[in-house]
Amino acid sequence: MKVQYLGHSCFLLTTSKAKILIDPFLTGNPRAVTTADKVSADFILVSHAHGDHYGDAVSIARRTGATIVAPYELALHAGAQGAKVHPMGCGGGKDFSFGRVQLTIAHHSSSVEEGGKAVSVAAPAGFLIRAEGKTVYFAGDTALTMEMELLGRRNVIDLALLPIGDNFTMGPSDAAEAARMLRTRRAVPMHYNTFDLIEVDPGIFKKEAEKHGCRVDVLQPGESLEL
Repeated sequence: MKVQYLGHSCFLLTTSKAKILIDPFLTGNPRAVTTADKVSADFILVSHAHGDHYGDAVSIARRTGATIVAPYELALHAGAQGAKVHPMGCGGGKDFSFGRVQLTIAHHSSSVEEGGKAVSVAAPAGFLIRAEGKTVYFAGDTALTMEMELLGRRNVIDLALLPIGDNFTMGPSDAAEAARMLRTRRAVPMHYNTFDLIEVDPGIFKKEAEKHGCRVDVLQPGESLEL
């Protein structure tokens, strides 16, 4: 499995059976390395409704025919705009052509802006993605939470994609503790340095997480790793 970082919290997972795009915020993203009209996908996983995650999901889905996999109400929101969708609920899992996706708890919020107001759309979530014998945990936007301990006990996590930007999510130290609780073998930081409010030094996360035996890859937008 190839895991490519496209900036902010957007990743493209490429397997032998499908391309899985996660939280495609490309338009308006100063760190994006591609555009919404160029990226390809078979499935699009969307963790919550904020614009820096939901972003280009609908436009990409309509252009490519990809299926948006998202929390129930968010999937309905995307479906009403003409996207092909698969709704899910937190804790539930589903087998797809490439493997399995399970929604996990994320402590955050989820809303879209309509008429100058924030309108709540679904609960936020993270994802456990199992494909080609590997398990990737995408935390979404979340605080440090004890549920991560449970995920680490019940799963062998090969790679954790963790927010470190502080202010809206975990900061570097909490994210390092999350890596310990998850017992993940490897981690990549996300959701940082896109905007002033989430500027942090990823080296802090790397140093703290590696104390727990977790390998940390600080990827620049466009870079990738192989699992």
